[in-house]
Amino acid sequence: MLLRLDVADHRPLHEQVAGAIRRAIAEGECAPGDRLPPARDLSQALGVNVNTVLRGLRALRDEGLLEFRRGRGVTVAQGADGRSALVDRIREVVADAACLGYGKDDVIDMIREVT
Repeated sequence: MLLRLDVADHRPLHEQVAGAIRRAIAEGECAPGDRLPPARDLSQALGVNVNTVLRGLRALRDEGLLEFRRGRGVTVAQGADGRSALVDRIREVVADAACLGYGKDDVIDMIREVT
């Protein structure tokens, strides 16, 4: 798995780490059930603190994309590939809505109207 961070990106590093892993899952570089390298190895490869990597991994776990298992490390969750693509699209919608002056609650209301 080849991950890179953009030094010109203004987002916090942990968000960039999560985004890079999310992208790898969405593009099929990491399939459900695949084990990720240890956080320490990822931090060295990316040139960031291990706690930054762990924070990004926890965010992905909270999204349901990764599973943490004692003794087995971090693995890509079943169904994560489709969920990752959907999460990316949702993030784009939320960002577009913010540019137009809408908040999260407005977007949620719009989704409820559509369904």
